[in-house]
Amino acid sequence: MIPFKLLLITDWSRVDCLRAVREAVSVGPGIAVQHRHPGATDAVFFEEGQRLREAIGEVPLFVNGRLDVALALGAHLHLNEGSLSVADVRPLLGDRLISASWHPPSTPREGADLLLMSPVFDPRSKPAERPALGVEGFRRFARPDAFALGGITAENLTTLGRLPGVAVIGEVLHAASPARAAEALLRALVE
Repeated sequence: MIPFKLLLITDWSRVDCLRAVREAVSVGPGIAVQHRHPGATDAVFFEEGQRLREAIGEVPLFVNGRLDVALALGAHLHLNEGSLSVADVRPLLGDRLISASWHPPSTPREGADLLLMSPVFDPRSKPAERPALGVEGFRRFARPDAFALGGITAENLTTLGRLPGVAVIGEVLHAASPARAAEALLRALVE
């Protein structure tokens, strides 16, 4: 069972990213963080990961696509399309979780503990690379291990029905109050 309902993905293009993440996770249990920074150098990515680990303490941390950094930080691992296979990394991670990107109608990665199904709605944080699934598309592909990702808000979350959790960037990190935005999402997930 996944021990959180909200996966907060970093946006290092924001100078206040670390502050916003720290504020969001302060609302209590039910939140995990994914360290993502496309285009960062190895040194920058690792240094940000260290700062993030220190800032969030015991909050579950996923590292996007970098097995070496996940191992160094004692973190969980997120696999993107084209990353290593779950079977390749599972023996190295012990009891740590593996999440994987999933863009229906493609086949999801077998063996991942958690799938990030996207885009459900048009994302706020970056240009859409694929057409949004929408409510009906999400419901058609929904699985008990799939978190909704892409354009998720506390308001549209209720249209998706019962789900194990969501992954967000902009809804929390771009909010005036990341803590209130995280609380609203967590509340919507349990209602």
